[in-house]
Amino acid sequence: MTHSVLSYETLVHAMAGATGSVVGMAVFYPLDILRSRLQVDEADKLRGSSLDLLVQLANNEGIMSLYRGLAPVLQSLSVSNFVYFYSFHTLRSFTLKGNSAMQDLMFGMLAGSINVLVTSPLWVVNTRMKLEKNNYTSLVEGLGDVFKKEGLQGLWSGTVPSLLLVSNPAIQFMVYEALKRKLMSAGYFDNYAAFLVGAIAKATATILTYPLQLIQSRLHAGTSVKPLFRDMKSKPTTMFRGLEAKLLQTVMTAALMFVIYEKLVRLV
Repeated sequence: MTHSVLSYETLVHAMAGATGSVVGMAVFYPLDILRSRLQVDEADKLRGSSLDLLVQLANNEGIMSLYRGLAPVLQSLSVSNFVYFYSFHTLRSFTLKGNSAMQDLMFGMLAGSINVLVTSPLWVVNTRMKLEKNNYTSLVEGLGDVFKKEGLQGLWSGTVPSLLLVSNPAIQFMVYEALKRKLMSAGYFDNYAAFLVGAIAKATATILTYPLQLIQSRLHAGTSVKPLFRDMKSKPTTMFRGLEAKLLQTVMTAALMFVIYEKLVRLV
């Protein structure tokens, strides 16, 4: 009976996390498009603030260019976050004592590793669709084309930095759960607190791991990282190219995701 209850609770967490992430991404997706372009190969062409660049892209390529590849991204994100939340809460259910920050960090890294190994091919195709490198009509078509041309190596390109980047969601969940426990013990945890804590947690994780995210994006896109390392020698800030757009997109997306996640978990 206890096992079935834990399985049900884990499934609820996974569904809530997947739903929250999809809603958050759908709302702030144009910033993700901008981030992808700045990270890969268009930093020299795009100058100005994030808002200015979004207006520039809309004027030059049409408003729909800001939502290019949205459907496959939402499909991949729902799968990815379901796997992550399910793995994370399954691992936490095995602990006999109360959870700690270090336990959350360890479980977050294990859940992130499982997620990367399962869903990496989906993100390879998504990155290429957002950059309009290939005119795939669906994820399935993209997966088949990459496999045909590049084999398994192409589908799992960027997996090594992605595995290193499991520290990003691990740090995010560690900070989020630690702050949540403190606020709940003080009786102050509500929707506004969930939004603020989610934003702080994601901002912390993003800033600490951003250079690895930049390398990951270039590998997913099939772009060489050699020019990036060359530019870094003369201008170290190159490793933080696109950080503003990344922070705006991921922080707001994560904050909204955690609000929806908490509301759905409490509701169910």
